[in-house]
Amino acid sequence: MPVDYLTEEQEQRYGRYVGEPSPEQLARYFHLDDADRTLIAQRRGDQNRLGFGVQIGTLRFLGTFLPDPVNVPMGVIAYVASQLGIADPQCITQYAERVQTQQEHAQEIRQHTGYKEFSERRGLYARVWVGTERPSVLFDLATAWLLDKKVLLPGVTTLTRLISTIRERVAERLWQRLSAAVSPEQRTDLEGLLARAGASRITNLERLRRAPSRASAPVLVQALARLTEVRQLDVGPLDLVNVPASRIKALAQYAVTTKAQSIAKLTEQRRTATLVSFTRQLSVTAQDDSLDVLDMLMRDLLARSTSDGKKARLRTLRDLDAAALSLAEISEKVITPAWTDEQVRTFLTEKQARITEAVATIYDLARPADDNYYQEIVARYSSVRRFFPALLRTIEFTSNEAGKPVLKALTFLRDLEGQKHPDLSQAPMEVVPASWKRHVAPTGKPIDRRYYTFCVLERLHEALRRHDVFVEESTRWGDPRAKLLAGEHWERVRPTICQSLGRKAESKMELDELARRLDEAYRATAARFPQPGVRIEKVKNRAGVAQDTLILTGLDKVEEPESLQLLRHRVARRQPLVGLYLLYSGMKKLRQRREQQERARWYTQPSILFAPGAFFLLPSLLLELFVSKAALDALPLPIEIALFAPSSICILAASYFFFRGLKRKETI
Repeated sequence: MPVDYLTEEQEQRYGRYVGEPSPEQLARYFHLDDADRTLIAQRRGDQNRLGFGVQIGTLRFLGTFLPDPVNVPMGVIAYVASQLGIADPQCITQYAERVQTQQEHAQEIRQHTGYKEFSERRGLYARVWVGTERPSVLFDLATAWLLDKKVLLPGVTTLTRLISTIRERVAERLWQRLSAAVSPEQRTDLEGLLARAGASRITNLERLRRAPSRASAPVLVQALARLTEVRQLDVGPLDLVNVPASRIKALAQYAVTTKAQSIAKLTEQRRTATLVSFTRQLSVTAQDDSLDVLDMLMRDLLARSTSDGKKARLRTLRDLDAAALSLAEISEKVITPAWTDEQVRTFLTEKQARITEAVATIYDLARPADDNYYQEIVARYSSVRRFFPALLRTIEFTSNEAGKPVLKALTFLRDLEGQKHPDLSQAPMEVVPASWKRHVAPTGKPIDRRYYTFCVLERLHEALRRHDVFVEESTRWGDPRAKLLAGEHWERVRPTICQSLGRKAESKMELDELARRLDEAYRATAARFPQPGVRIEKVKNRAGVAQDTLILTGLDKVEEPESLQLLRHRVARRQPLVGLYLLYSGMKKLRQRREQQERARWYTQPSILFAPGAFFLLPSLLLELFVSKAALDALPLPIEIALFAPSSICILAASYFFFRGLKRKETI
């Protein structure tokens, strides 16, 4: 087993300071309570008191003592020195001069804090046995467990080698138990997995590892045959009851991802254990694969039948409309009030053939409102018969109370297999809903086996998806309650599980331990409170019943220090004299004034341009009034341009600025 699995970061932070602790960590691990201060006060000299206090916090924070107890961040030294009232934290350098004093202090601190030497290994062994974590993750878990249990951390090399040794022992124990669970005949069959499958170039192991890749009736038959073959190699769950399922799963995953040639080169014990785990896990996976194919196949059958039914309905809509219109035309004439009974009777006699044809067409083409295109499903009955007998023969279904009708119908259909003339008169009808009933059991006719089979299959498909019907030893289609340990199986694995979680096997012992810790915490908290300020008294509640109530008296007023008063005075002097409301009002008025100026600017620009335009237009109007039309037509072109161009330009420019102002909504 390799021992150099730790990262550089894990090695650096194990039992060492990595930077300055946070304020929360200082308050949690380096706060000295009354008992700590009493013990520290027995030391002579500031350097010994400070070094003793730093070692207490170091043990709580790191779970171990440092080889150099003064090699700690300065923030820790300053925090401890402030609690002890030591003015010169640098005196701790004198504490490192005498090694014997450090060792004596460490022994006394260990007894005071309740830390134990590292010797407990059963908890780590139980964790490795039931789990599949990587060595680096186990290292972090072991470190956290040791800190929680107040066990001194061993050296990093000691812990890494211990984890590697335990993992090796667990692996050997696993291989031994798995290989001992098979008989000589089963061992021979398992070895045959590493041989080639007939004339093929692949081995039987590689062939069985291939899962179905598509959904069809032949593929489902092959998947069921694969499940049957794997079950013949499986040793069964009862023989592996004392082996954790997680270990079997991890070993099976190795067999799935490794070449058969590599597995053949393993030792006999490890090779047999790997193949046993592979067949045990594959028996579960192959059953799930078969049900996955069934699920996809049923959805495909229902979807195709619905699609075919809709297409057929679209093709017959023209005939259905013609028949409906024909009946509507005849009915319209029949209900005419002017006709006598004799005329109606004569008319219906004449149209009897047409009415009969239309009614027959409507009955043939029209579908009920709750029709689900079940008639198209029956066309695929031959496809279902290819896999349905193998499905009933291979997979054993179980159910809860809601799935019992489906299970009863499946048992009835299983008993019908092999009968030449099956009698369906005793078929369970609780599984047949109203939408299927007119097809399964038409009025006055016997039960149709095809429709009944499809009905049971559809109900089975729905029940499997709801987990009302399930199979044993399944990951995706099993009973959700099966993963909860109960009864004899729980009692068997209970000590191992509790030990791996650091809990006691008996609930009374665990509750007693929690009660003891709660009582100690309560007494320690009560001892730190000033007695006159905190007390418990009997106080009547709203119902008039006296009950214990925690009473907290008000705290004494603390005078403000001179520095706080000076700070408040300086802040007040720097605040502006104008209130925020006045400042806001002034800014609002300034903004309104600017908006008015903008509006006036866009209003005056068109006005300024309209004035010269009107002035230049005046001569043109005078000519129109006092000069004849012939004289105006005789004017040369340059003179006409000189008379009309200035006024036209001014008016166009004014219009441009006016409409521009309207567009921006700034013109009044």
